[in-house]
Amino acid sequence: MSASFSTKPPLSVSSVPSCIEPDDETFRSCTVDNAFLWDETEILMGRVDVVIPCYNYGRFLRQCVESVLAQSPISRILIIDDASPDDTPKVATELVKRDARVFYTRHSENHGHIATYNEGLLEWASADYSLLLSADDYLLPGALARAVTLMDRHPEVGFTFGPAIKLSPGDPPVSVVNDDTAVARVMSGVEYIEMSGSQDLVPTATAVVRSALQKQLGGYRRDLPHAGDMEMWLRFAGHGGVGMFDSPQAVYRRHGSNMSLSYYVAGELVLPDLEERAAVFEAFFDGAANRLFDLPRLRVKTVGALAEEAVWAAHFAFEAGHLDTCEKIAGFSAALYPSIRLSRPWVTLALKRRMGLRAWAALAPAAAALQRLAWPLPVRKLRA
Repeated sequence: MSASFSTKPPLSVSSVPSCIEPDDETFRSCTVDNAFLWDETEILMGRVDVVIPCYNYGRFLRQCVESVLAQSPISRILIIDDASPDDTPKVATELVKRDARVFYTRHSENHGHIATYNEGLLEWASADYSLLLSADDYLLPGALARAVTLMDRHPEVGFTFGPAIKLSPGDPPVSVVNDDTAVARVMSGVEYIEMSGSQDLVPTATAVVRSALQKQLGGYRRDLPHAGDMEMWLRFAGHGGVGMFDSPQAVYRRHGSNMSLSYYVAGELVLPDLEERAAVFEAFFDGAANRLFDLPRLRVKTVGALAEEAVWAAHFAFEAGHLDTCEKIAGFSAALYPSIRLSRPWVTLALKRRMGLRAWAALAPAAAALQRLAWPLPVRKLRA
């Protein structure tokens, strides 16, 4: 089911400096089949507690907090300083003095991001809804009102999310202009899982959750430091519906000190990323046996998608000359999902590996021409 909001002030984005997640194709597949209106005079029952973990992001903290204070409705903001060595204490103290809704606590030593997240979400947040917002990100106008409106009206929805604009160093400021509608889709947890496939579609800065359900499900897992958010959204989907907006809800800042960015950019870390997402699926599906309809099919579909993604990563590693990495990723894919060996990408990869890099480089132009002619390979397709 989808819904159309008439919002004041609503949101659209012009001159977007970078890509938006989830991509437009994800939302284009949704049809609007149920419309309802919301305007600024509507009384919103729910309130939002916003947890802002901060480590060494004092230079971004003020913009982050001010973007939340400009929202309605909010209850409180908690800045959790994980022993930052920069000017975070000074900036946070000034923000507390300016607005009674802002609270600040500081760790005497670094606890790490997982413990910090769980402290805020499980021990502190008490409003109807909660948002975990990194100090280097910030919200766009109307984000919380849209989320609260949808979840107030749809008690079956456990969390909502929407696109986030990626802002890289040197990009122009985000330009926000008025628009008359923001579209939302309400889907079942199973629909969300199927739509996600092997990917994490949820920018954490946009994910507003029901606080009571968050406490019921528990916190982020320490054994999944880089994919814990992906596992969290699957866990929510296993217990309720999901709301997805088409309008950008937040800005995700890309810079050299991003923990997540530094984890993924290095080519040699592709395999650890794939392995951790495989661990996400194992943890989720092993724990969801009694709650999800059609569990075996969902498991095959998601794990198969991850295996195919791994095969393409092995292709890229091969063509970049990283043959050892190629072999390791291919081995991971086959062990994760043996039927991947029947797929066209695997057969092509096997041909490349048998020929060797130099011979394949010589043959590649002719192979590309054959592919354009839709030359058929006698292989079977993957089945979900």
